[in-house]
Amino acid sequence: VQLVESGGGLVQPGGSLRLSCAVSGRVFRNYAMGWFRQAPGKERLFVAAIRWDGGDTNYADSVKGRFTISRDRAKNTVYLQMNTLKPEDTAVYYCAAKYGSRSEIQLEYDYWGQGTQVTVSS
Repeated sequence: VQLVESGGGLVQPGGSLRLSCAVSGRVFRNYAMGWFRQAPGKERLFVAAIRWDGGDTNYADSVKGRFTISRDRAKNTVYLQMNTLKPEDTAVYYCAAKYGSRSEIQLEYDYWGQGTQVTVSS
């Protein structure tokens, strides 16, 4: 199974980015997907997760109302739309996959991408 993130970059505060995570090598069905992020010098933290069918999502309080997770099952791709970005959103963003229900717990995820850098700065 391979997860490949894309869409990161440099954006000004208040701007938007959309991250993508393409999944290959396994049937996408029944796998919940999550996004996590790791800021410099800090631990990796949960950002958002989505159920395998896209019918249920949850978010970290720090991004609630600004970020939206979604998935396109036909394309085996998960997205993270990030709006009203703040400097504190600067981090490497990782997508991850786990069989079964969605989760905020990193240890429950079986597969990880390599990460994509998001930098919010003026």
